[in-house]
Amino acid sequence: MEDQGFRIGEVQIPGKLVLGPMAGVTDLPFRLLCKEQGADLVYTEMISAKGIYYKNKNTELLWMTEEKERPLALQLFGSEPELMAEMAAQIEHRDFDILDINMGCPVPKVVNNGEGSALMKDPVLAGEIVKAISRRIRKPVTVKFRKGFGAEDCNAVEFAKRMEDCGASAIAVHGRTREQYYGGKADWDIIRQVKEAVDIPVIASGDIFTPGDAAACLKQTGCDGLMLARGVRGNPWLFHQIRHYLATGEEEEKPSHEEMVVMILRHARMLIECKGELMAMREMRKHVAWYTAGYPGSASLRRRVNEIEKYEDLERLMKEASKR
Repeated sequence: MEDQGFRIGEVQIPGKLVLGPMAGVTDLPFRLLCKEQGADLVYTEMISAKGIYYKNKNTELLWMTEEKERPLALQLFGSEPELMAEMAAQIEHRDFDILDINMGCPVPKVVNNGEGSALMKDPVLAGEIVKAISRRIRKPVTVKFRKGFGAEDCNAVEFAKRMEDCGASAIAVHGRTREQYYGGKADWDIIRQVKEAVDIPVIASGDIFTPGDAAACLKQTGCDGLMLARGVRGNPWLFHQIRHYLATGEEEEKPSHEEMVVMILRHARMLIECKGELMAMREMRKHVAWYTAGYPGSASLRRRVNEIEKYEDLERLMKEASKR
């Protein structure tokens, strides 16, 4: 299967593989690792429009970027059209290529504030947000949303048409409702219906964990891109594996224990450079759990890694694990 790219506004995406936004995961170091493995477009963690307005100090870490990770989508969330448009205009000079609006986050503290997937219950307001932002900035505006809010209101197709009409240059659709969170099975057929209903590019999201999943999703949905999220936590190699499979029909072997250790330690060093040793080591605890899942002795290793606070301790622990 030929890996053809697509365009979002004036931004050329070289292939089909997209790293989706994940809070606490898709920071600069992880995006760079995924880019090296073949991600064609990467998303930042979601950034609050109100956080920008109130100059929240934590926002600075969220939009640290590097030229080599581009094309890059910066994801914004909020529920007030004029505020979001003003903040979008304020940050447009930064080094990103696409501004994405989060209308899919299922987390209660976001939804209860009328943001994220709560916007699927108010398509008119959602459209006003997209319209206001796309009128204020030159960079293309995209939207990420879900199948619907609940089982009784799966309005993804109508929602997609409205987003297109209001100025969205592309959309990403997760095939679950907000009420499903990440449980059950993603509905790829609703994504196919969305793709058939709009003229802008559509990126499919949900249940892409293997190269076979990627090929099946492309075939079923006919989408322009595939968004990988939970499947790449601890497995940035998945981008390369999918690219290889789509090109050859053959599956690559799982990374060796040694390759996994090298990746963990490199990830840790990149995090230290970005966030300092203490924060980096605490964040690496979850990453190590994801990287080592399925490898022999991983449960014991995870328990021990939860106590580390220095890089040298992580390095020693991983090298000890390699000798077993």
